[in-house]
Amino acid sequence: MPGSAPVSYLGPWPKDVGIIALELYFPSQYVDQTELEEFDGVPAGKYTVGLGQARMGFCSDREDINSLCLTVVQRLMEKNALSYNSIGRLEVGTETIIDKSKSVKTALMQLFENSGNTDVEGIDSTNACYGGTAALFNAVNWVESSSWDGRYALVVAGDIAVYATGSARPTGGAGAVAILIGPNAPLAFERGLRGTHMQHAYDFYKPDMVSEYPVVDGKLSIQCYLSALDRCYSVYRNKIHAQWQREGSDKSFSLEDFGFLVFHSPYCKLVQKSLARLMLNDFLNHPSPNTETGPFTGLEAFRDVQPEDTYFDRDVEKAFMKASTDMFERKTKASLLISNQNGNMYTPSVYGCLASLIAQHTPSQMAGQRIGVFSYGSGFAATLYSLRVTQDHIPGSSLDKLVLSLSDLKTRLDSRKKVSPALFSENMKLREDTHHLANYVPQGSVEDLFPGTWYLTRVDDKHRREYARRPLDDDLPAESERVRSSSATEHIPSPVKKMPRMPAATAGSERAVSN
Repeated sequence: MPGSAPVSYLGPWPKDVGIIALELYFPSQYVDQTELEEFDGVPAGKYTVGLGQARMGFCSDREDINSLCLTVVQRLMEKNALSYNSIGRLEVGTETIIDKSKSVKTALMQLFENSGNTDVEGIDSTNACYGGTAALFNAVNWVESSSWDGRYALVVAGDIAVYATGSARPTGGAGAVAILIGPNAPLAFERGLRGTHMQHAYDFYKPDMVSEYPVVDGKLSIQCYLSALDRCYSVYRNKIHAQWQREGSDKSFSLEDFGFLVFHSPYCKLVQKSLARLMLNDFLNHPSPNTETGPFTGLEAFRDVQPEDTYFDRDVEKAFMKASTDMFERKTKASLLISNQNGNMYTPSVYGCLASLIAQHTPSQMAGQRIGVFSYGSGFAATLYSLRVTQDHIPGSSLDKLVLSLSDLKTRLDSRKKVSPALFSENMKLREDTHHLANYVPQGSVEDLFPGTWYLTRVDDKHRREYARRPLDDDLPAESERVRSSSATEHIPSPVKKMPRMPAATAGSERAVSN
């Protein structure tokens, strides 16, 4: 079985634990943000320029959180020809709750039934948009722990981001991501380099148990996001500096030490402002910044500002957005493809940005780079961590396979169907009216879904949900809700060659961030 090895083997920690494969799913339909501006009667550019959004993907009543996650998991397993027996942990991050007790993970276990594999640890993690990152950290920690049995971990993040009619609605979106975790990965987590900030706030929350819509304090949500970014960057910078000192270097860390930076993206303009915010941090942290030449040119007037006083300071924002323009183009802009074209996916958002970055670079451009990843979830929880890309980028390498697997991202986006704002609005009203109905048969078209998409067929009188899959080949009948597991031969290498030894445990008009 792939990933298995004799338990009796004793060896070192697993090496380069991280992302081996990544798959992304988004809906097959979208609304154009320019047309939505006109439909909503707002000034031209309010959504497209002010938010930086071009298109917004959305789901009909045929899709829910279970179907999104079923689709993305099966796509990853089929595309990489993996056996369901090779998965030892499966964890889901989501805030799209359709049941207050039964997890999405248990619904995904339908995919494992024909394999007979029920020995799969993990469950759901929930805290706004941070749940996917929490699930990811749990998976990495499992592989690096004494609990690991040599198999892969699979992390799924998915959400449907919808808002009531009003200014927040254009910041919606939907999608799911599946991430395969194991050792010898092309994107390895840098051990010990996580800067986390957790704090209590009511910036975005969902207290209505029968509604998909959140309660949002727009101004507070921006303040929480930016303050978390400040704190996480400070903690990360201190940790990597301490690590470098232990290695004999007294170098100070700055943004230039990241090859790329990706952020949780409620809307694209906030990401650009966030990179500018980190440059402000570098400027204020520098003992004697050069304001005559280089990136800090002309910024001397801001030398004594206090970060907590600048969240809504337009002068500071404008100056540092201008100063960071080149860095944004080089390190972050490519990551915004999915965000710009599909909108905010909540938990998968930052990983959609990571997928966009990979899809638009060659293996040689990615090789050896450090990727900074900032994840944020309202309420609020945030972490800045880093991935180190392998140096091996030859054809057929794990990095080459990862890049190739995402190379069709733009083609898939362009193949979607554009829907009028009026029809989009009707879909939102239908979801609102039927979100928690029993004895319900969805009305949305199955033919409009991408081939291979799982969809809701009915909700019975006890709120039990049934699903089917649109076939990959339209000449075939739809698969029933009982899933056939993949039996293809694996082509991803086994995660371990030998079972490593695990060390013994030791004691011890502001916009909403929209999650």
